[in-house]
Amino acid sequence: MQIGVIGLGRMGGNIVRRLTRAGHSCVVFDANPAPGEALAREGAVAARSVPALVEALKEGPRAVWVMLPAGKITEQTIAELGTLMRAGDVIIDGGNTNFKDDVRRARELRPKGIHYLDIGTSGGVWGLARGYCLMIGGDAEVVKRLDPIFSALAPGLGTIERTEGREKLDPRAEQGYIHAGPVGAGHFVKMIHNGIEYGMMQAFAEGFDIMRHRSSEKLPADERYDLNLADIAEVWRRGSVVTSWLLDLTASALARDGTLEHFSGHVEDSGEGRWTIEAAIEEAVPADVLAASLFVRFRSRQDHTFAEKILSAMRLGFGGHVEAPKK
Repeated sequence: MQIGVIGLGRMGGNIVRRLTRAGHSCVVFDANPAPGEALAREGAVAARSVPALVEALKEGPRAVWVMLPAGKITEQTIAELGTLMRAGDVIIDGGNTNFKDDVRRARELRPKGIHYLDIGTSGGVWGLARGYCLMIGGDAEVVKRLDPIFSALAPGLGTIERTEGREKLDPRAEQGYIHAGPVGAGHFVKMIHNGIEYGMMQAFAEGFDIMRHRSSEKLPADERYDLNLADIAEVWRRGSVVTSWLLDLTASALARDGTLEHFSGHVEDSGEGRWTIEAAIEEAVPADVLAASLFVRFRSRQDHTFAEKILSAMRLGFGGHVEAPKK
C-alpha cells in the first residue's frame, strides 16, 4: 500500500523504515529535510511540503500518518491536511494526543467525508526491530482497509507464549495491534497504558532505592547489606514474576553504571500521566499509585534521588528520552 508519513523523528522515521522493508510505498515529509533525504535513500519518496506530500499520493483513497508531538504542531498539520484531502481519504494521528482532541477533530472532518483514526503507538526507539504495539480508534471499515499497514508495523506473534482460551477472540491482539473502538478509543487506551507505565516504573525505582540504602550506617551493623543492584536486576529477569521490558532496561542501565552517575534524576512527564489522572477524576475511579507516581515526577525537578535516576534510565532506554539540561 501507499501511505504518507509526516514527522520523521525517533519513531516516525523507523515507522517508515519498517513499512518500506515490508514492501509498502511511503511518501514522507519533515520540517527538517535531512531525515527525509536519508529515508529517500532507503526507498521512500521525500516531499518538500505537506501539500507536495498529499499531491504525491496517487493511490486512493489516500492515507497520511501524522507522527508529531502532541499540541500545536499536530493541530496545525491536521488542520492543513483537512484542507488538502478529499472525501474518503484518511488522516491518522499516531502521536500521544489527548483522546478528546481526537473526538473533536473527527467531528470537524466528518462533513468533508475525511476519515480520522487515532493510533496509540508504543515501541519507542526499539520499534524498528521489535515492531510497534498499536491501539487504534476509528471506523471499523477504515481500520480494516488499512490492515496491511498495521500488520506490517505490529510485532507479530514472536516468541511470546500464546494465551490459552483466545481461539475465538480477535486474532489481531496477539499480533500486537487492536481496533480499540470508535474515534478516541485508541489514544484513550494508550493514555491508560502510559499511566500504568508510570506506576510500574515508580515501583521498580523505589524498590531499587530501598535496596541501595540498605548499607546505611544508620542501620544495625548486622542488618546492613551492600547489595549488587546490577546482579539483582539481572536475576529478577530470569524467571521472576516481575520480569518485564522495564526491568530489562533497568538491568542494562545498572550493568553499564551501577551508580547511574550520568543521570541527574530529573524526570519529565509527557502528558499521558496527567490525562490518566484527569480521566480517573471524571470517572470517580481511585488511582492512588498512578497519581503518586505522577507527583513524584513533579518533585524530581526540585530534589533528586537514586529512584529518579532509575526512572531516567528506563525512559532513555525505551524512548530515547534525554534528561532536560540543568538550569
